[in-house]
Amino acid sequence: MAVQKSRVTPSKRGMRRGHDKLKSRTLSIESETGETHLRHHVSPEGFYRGKEVVQFDEKEVDTEE
Repeated sequence: MAVQKSRVTPSKRGMRRGHDKLKSRTLSIESETGETHLRHHVSPEGFYRGKEVVQFDEKEVDTEE
């Protein structure tokens, strides 16, 4: 069983744990539709960086009612 040789100071412990906190997701606004989406992801409307990259059929698009 591994046993530490000396006590870990609160400073060293805090430095190690400093990278563990959760970061909020970065969001972007699509210039073409004005919709909010995750960075480096296609928007729900099928646009990426102002260009339509995914085309949906009319019956595939889910309308929120």
